[in-house]
Amino acid sequence: MVSTQGGKGKVEYPKKEFPQKKVQKKVAQKVVVIGAGIGGLTAGALLARRGYRVLMLDQALVPGGCASTFKRRGFTFDVGATQVAGLEPGGIHKRIFDELEVDLPAATPCDPACAVFLPGETEPINIWRNPEQWKRERQRQFPGSEPFWQLMATLFNASWKFQSRDPVLPPRNVWDLWQLTSAVRPDTLITLPFTFMTVADGLRGYGLYDNKRLKTFLDMQLKLYSQVDVDQTALLYAATALGVSQEPQGLFHLQGSMQVLSDRLVEALEKWGGKLLMRHTVEQIETSGGKATGVRIRNQKTGEVWTEPADEVVANVTVQNLVKLLGNNLQTFPETSMTGYKYRVDKLPSPSGAFVIYLGVDKRAIPDGCPPHLQFLYDYDGEIGENNSLFISVSKPGDGRAPEGKATITASSFTDAAMWWRGSKQEYDSLKEEYTENAIARLSQYFDLTPETIIHQETATPRTFARFTAREQGIVGGIGQRIPTFGPFGFATRTPCKSLWLVGDSTHPGEGTAGVSYSALTAVRQIETSFCL
Repeated sequence: MVSTQGGKGKVEYPKKEFPQKKVQKKVAQKVVVIGAGIGGLTAGALLARRGYRVLMLDQALVPGGCASTFKRRGFTFDVGATQVAGLEPGGIHKRIFDELEVDLPAATPCDPACAVFLPGETEPINIWRNPEQWKRERQRQFPGSEPFWQLMATLFNASWKFQSRDPVLPPRNVWDLWQLTSAVRPDTLITLPFTFMTVADGLRGYGLYDNKRLKTFLDMQLKLYSQVDVDQTALLYAATALGVSQEPQGLFHLQGSMQVLSDRLVEALEKWGGKLLMRHTVEQIETSGGKATGVRIRNQKTGEVWTEPADEVVANVTVQNLVKLLGNNLQTFPETSMTGYKYRVDKLPSPSGAFVIYLGVDKRAIPDGCPPHLQFLYDYDGEIGENNSLFISVSKPGDGRAPEGKATITASSFTDAAMWWRGSKQEYDSLKEEYTENAIARLSQYFDLTPETIIHQETATPRTFARFTAREQGIVGGIGQRIPTFGPFGFATRTPCKSLWLVGDSTHPGEGTAGVSYSALTAVRQIETSFCL
């Protein structure tokens, strides 16, 4: 065994043969990864595969973060994420799993990707996977809007080709800039005039901004993928988010549960010699001379605390959590760069939290022909969130989430995370009960929910997410894909602190398992290049 000693703690790594293409490393660098969400697991597994000694730490009981699961009374519930992109040939998960030499999890395409119900309407807008079928659907639902959709398709195709060349966004040094410019081709240049435009600008350009149904539909979808509406979402980001549902790409439903994705990445991490410690909390990132040097760890079972040294630290956390983990060390940096970094984080608009209700039901509760993913808005005058809208995922027979003759329903609504932390426990419990009753009433308009058909019921609030994922205030979904925070203007994987890397939904290209996996791949490439230089 190869061991490393830091303070009281000791972590041992199994001896392993590094892949032949990496044997030029004379001494394998040690990397500590904070957080075993999909971004952290991907980064850790790839680094282990490429010859690094990897120690991964997470405070939770199971890996996966917001893409993990829990079990109740024979039901398996996906905690947050319920769909996966990037499993198709050339997709980010397929590329990563091929390198890791592990099999992709079994999955079926979501078709439609979502059935969207506008207020007072009983016929959904079905987002079909087949491009021609989706074209016919949107032309029927939104007459006169096709020029807008054609623009979005053009921008999607150019952006997708650009992204497939692995640009580094935003660039922070010469190597990053070279990767970015190398990804630019003549087919990319069509996107440049739209860089500073929002979706609202695009709608206005075609005289569609006052189309209430179209704007509301886009608001609902963009809230899921970018955290903000048409008035704030960057047009280029929206083109990708709205176009990824159609083949040859697509959204997929995993067989078993979302946990399968995490389990395969853990398998790869350990296959290549990495080590994962659950129930270990990283309390602080240690720095010296503007460089990350290790982490302070607390073993939740024993209470033991020690400092683990590292050559590189990868943080799969929110950008808010990253600043918190640096703590007083921010004041020790010889430059003002981290001060400016913290200032920028502090000035970010308040991110959203989620209220989620998990139901295990008898199959009688599910209408015939029910799509696996639905989205409802109940009142045009209300917010998209705060129980005026619900995104719903329903299990399918035989998909591993429910016993035979039963099903799971997971319904989530965006909410102001901060309000769940105000007041007394009694006020919190009262708010939770109010949201639960309202959600059940809303869901009962579509599902047959009665005391006889509901077998298990459970809810989660931002406080629940904070407890199980350690995300600051239980926020979900990243920082919002506004002009100042998307793509070239967002937070980089390369932080101002040397040897400290940020992966996850705070970085490009944003939320979702595919997005955080891409950020992990970017950080791994940067770490490898930094070592070589």
